[in-house]
Amino acid sequence: MHSFWNLLMTPIEKRAFSYTSTIIALFEEVMATKKNADRVIADYFRANKKHGAKDRRIIRESLFGLFRWWGWLQRLPKMANDIQPLRLQQLYITATLEQHPWQEIADAWAQLAQVATHSADIEDVVSACTWLNAQFPTLDFTLEQLVPDWLWPLLPEDFNQRQVFITALCQRPPIWARTQHTNRDAAISELRELDIDAKAGPFADSLSLGNKSINLQQVGLYRDGKLEIQDLASQVIGQICQPQPNQTWWDACCGAGGKSLQLASLMAQAGADNSTIVASDIRPAAMNELAKRAQRAGFSNISLKRWQDETLPVPAASFDGVLVDAPCSCTGTWRRNPDQRWLDNADIVHQSATLQLSILSRAAAAVKADGTLVYATCSVTDIENRQVVEQFLTAHPEFELLTLTHPFSGHQTKFLTIWPFEANSDGMFVAKMRRL
Repeated sequence: MHSFWNLLMTPIEKRAFSYTSTIIALFEEVMATKKNADRVIADYFRANKKHGAKDRRIIRESLFGLFRWWGWLQRLPKMANDIQPLRLQQLYITATLEQHPWQEIADAWAQLAQVATHSADIEDVVSACTWLNAQFPTLDFTLEQLVPDWLWPLLPEDFNQRQVFITALCQRPPIWARTQHTNRDAAISELRELDIDAKAGPFADSLSLGNKSINLQQVGLYRDGKLEIQDLASQVIGQICQPQPNQTWWDACCGAGGKSLQLASLMAQAGADNSTIVASDIRPAAMNELAKRAQRAGFSNISLKRWQDETLPVPAASFDGVLVDAPCSCTGTWRRNPDQRWLDNADIVHQSATLQLSILSRAAAAVKADGTLVYATCSVTDIENRQVVEQFLTAHPEFELLTLTHPFSGHQTKFLTIWPFEANSDGMFVAKMRRL
């Protein structure tokens, strides 16, 4: 905006315009580089320490709001030849749809965009859609537009809950965590004293920490290794593994180690005194992070063995249990990472499925007779989940598929998907097999 017009702005308009410049620059960086928005905004705040807590919240929540509603926002007509009024209008609509508390900033965005402000009584995604259609009667906004078209054909054929799925994707999930080496009720009391909205979760060690951002380094339980952040859907995987005392387990795609730590914690709860967990990944940085977390938690029974190439990095037929939490399209995490909806396409699903089958087939060789093989992804697509398992079983008749009980609905299934709307969580898939 020309400096002449900048002189005519009110103080609140100048502040709103400053936010706009920052938020849009971050938005465009994510779209151009396809980097994870969490990483982009973390790098920005690390390099720009001038922002206070309120500024950081407005910037962060507005940025993620743009991605959350981008399926609608990208349909708004451009104003003349200037992109700036459109961006201001998109920020105003985002703040309205999400009912952000910084109303004076939202009104300033509308004023700078030269668009009228309208009161909105928005309770859910349906009322949000109704309100937006009323503002733009010549346009046609639908719920399905909030999800890329390419996803729908890739979901399981019997999936018929689009509206509740979309509703979940448009709501921020709580921060889920696990306790370890400590009593959960005592942990909840300690967290509440820190003004953290901690509540018991469905598993004996799970808890919700609410929706507010938390500086974990100021939480003693976390610093002492008694609290681990792990989404509830991810926690289901460890519960399905059901590691028993004194077993040996291999986490074949450990990443930063959330599930390795969960396995160790579950073994400790069961009274294990001679259990062993080997964790492997192809990324040294991720494994280094796991080493730090294991040390903080006091788990000395986790050892690291990196994948160097396609050769099995552990002895064949030597583990009671093998967990393959395979690299995937991460469509199950779109609720927590709304930017990923618009950065990926169907190609990543097909590419992931090919890699997943390859990893699963190789890792299965490490399972001993009568041992357990667990396959998991944070995807909700049928190609990466059921189809990978079925292809694997066709090629490996020495494994049988086991029946699982859905932890939240109680129904029996051999292909367990945790949908975001079922547990106020991410989406996750898991199948459990036994070597004959």
